[in-house]
Amino acid sequence: MNLWTKIKKYPRIGLILLAFIAFIALGLPDGLLGVGWPSIRTGFSIPLDAIGMLLTASVIGYMTSSFLSGFLLSRIGVGNVLAGSCLLTGVTLIGYTVVPQWWMMVLFGVFAGFGAGAIDAGLNTYIAAHFGEGIMQWLHACWGIGITIGPIIMTVGLTRLNTWRFGYQVVGGFQIALAICFGLTLAMWSQNNAPSEDSTAEKRLTDYKTPMGETLRQPRAWLSVLLFFLYVGGEGGLGIWTYSLLTESRGVDQTLAGFFTGSYWLTFTIGRIAAGVVAKRIGINNLVLSGLAGALTGSALLIWNPFVMANVIAVGLIGVSIAPIFPAMMSGTSARVGDHDAANTIGMQMAAAGLGTAVIPTLMGVLARQISLETIPVFLLTVYAGLFSCYLLAVKLPKKLAMAVSA
Repeated sequence: MNLWTKIKKYPRIGLILLAFIAFIALGLPDGLLGVGWPSIRTGFSIPLDAIGMLLTASVIGYMTSSFLSGFLLSRIGVGNVLAGSCLLTGVTLIGYTVVPQWWMMVLFGVFAGFGAGAIDAGLNTYIAAHFGEGIMQWLHACWGIGITIGPIIMTVGLTRLNTWRFGYQVVGGFQIALAICFGLTLAMWSQNNAPSEDSTAEKRLTDYKTPMGETLRQPRAWLSVLLFFLYVGGEGGLGIWTYSLLTESRGVDQTLAGFFTGSYWLTFTIGRIAAGVVAKRIGINNLVLSGLAGALTGSALLIWNPFVMANVIAVGLIGVSIAPIFPAMMSGTSARVGDHDAANTIGMQMAAAGLGTAVIPTLMGVLARQISLETIPVFLLTVYAGLFSCYLLAVKLPKKLAMAVSA
């Protein structure tokens, strides 16, 4: 029995496998830019900080499609969203390699972000609707695999072929192949996502067609959005600024600092794989709260800095601790906001994640330039303390609302 036959015979297994592959593909482009940027900016004769233009363009597209994902999923279905988004992303990434002007690459960045946001929000909504916390953890671990492999692909292109274009062509081609796979499995996505004709059957998140305006009026939805803004900002800020903090402010050996900074996403992935094994037994709230406790401890250790190796221990502790938080909070969306608003809220959360990726690391950089790099761990501790407080409020708020309604 070949793989395709198995997928058709066991559609749930096939869809999970395809979702995992899609999240690996989602992480691949994120791992290309950092390694390829020196060659890209040299080729286009642009300054070092021009990367901000491409990141901003991508975030605009990402936030737009994420925010609209609830509407798109309810109108055209999960399979169509995923197939179209993968095709758009693949064509755009290959487009990076053929445009003659920098502004054209920036423009393509909007469409790349739009495709990535739709894939991200669509799969998160689908997994939250149909599967448990463990699958959600493993889904996001696959993103970690992708962002770990991305730099390797780019390095091969730079060292063997002396071009950054190879990396984007390979990943773009993979995205197009994935779009074809989604297209071939449209019937399975539609069948597994179709509302039940049985009026007594429990509705799934993707069965609701709640108007976005109604969800926007829910305070608990906005509180849930804030959680993702803070979390992703802290995650990205740590990844971006750790190397500078260790080498420029604390005199850590560049090789040692580079090794642990570079393996940050690998540690992250291992943490999510482990969380997938224990998620159901531990529970979503315990995963999040214990992860935040570890992140606060690691941030405090990073501020204290009693000896050189404490930096490495602190970064590793934060990385392992925060790994399960994002997928756990995603799985718990319906518990925080209710099934009726969950699909729309997931899209809003993904939009907030894109915004947090841009805003919080940028604020860290401004403070580091104006004051000192030593403000970075203090800022990080503040972010995780705020996230801890907001999460406790988000968990308690639905219960208070339920008690008020019953009263």
